[in-house]
Amino acid sequence: MRSSELPFVQSMFDHIAPHYDLLNRILSLRQDVMWRRKLVSALDLPPDGRLLDVACGTCDVGIEAVRTLGSEIRVTGVDFSRRMLAQARRKIAQAGLSEQIQLIAGDAFDLPVAAEGFDALSIAFGIRNLQDRVAALVSFRRRLKPGGVLTVLELTTPPPGILHRLYLLYFRRLLPRIGGVFSQNRAAYTYLPDSVLKFPRPLEFARMMRRAGYARVTWLPLSMGIATLFKGRTPVRL
Repeated sequence: MRSSELPFVQSMFDHIAPHYDLLNRILSLRQDVMWRRKLVSALDLPPDGRLLDVACGTCDVGIEAVRTLGSEIRVTGVDFSRRMLAQARRKIAQAGLSEQIQLIAGDAFDLPVAAEGFDALSIAFGIRNLQDRVAALVSFRRRLKPGGVLTVLELTTPPPGILHRLYLLYFRRLLPRIGGVFSQNRAAYTYLPDSVLKFPRPLEFARMMRRAGYARVTWLPLSMGIATLFKGRTPVRL
């Protein structure tokens, strides 16, 4: 484990797992659903492709991917929170997708899957919880086939202006109160805005992706910069 925050973050996600989906919808005004759909549309998976979803949480990305891209794709979800995985298993069973989606307990730096085994890798709202992000990105690259796609969806801070000021007011004052009431864990929803505000600006994170060995790196601001979708590809061998 290469993050001193990991034990705290793991415990935090275990605690809020039963309320995680509801709070995501409330706190983002359901924008998180649209953001994940944008991520899935960027995966460029072949009809029978394989997706590795890291920090899969309750498996919203995996379920959306199978529903959108077809039942022939296969998804492997990895998360270090066993209570989040328990929520995910229930959702997958209810959706009738147990044959298409496999879940594994594991962490981002030592993924328990084969090298070069996946056409695409996604991580949504997870990479900001990792201190050594370049090492995590390198770990992800090793699991992708040559020419494979990495998509990173993360909460970000809007550029300076009135939206930025309103965003900070909501994130620092209102969000911890709302999240704390529903989850009974205000610390988790105090950590959330702190981690987002410390996350690199899109240009800096794109440079990290390039340092980790990705090519054709792009980013797309979503909802006026409240979230950002990053995309890169592993080099193709000649």
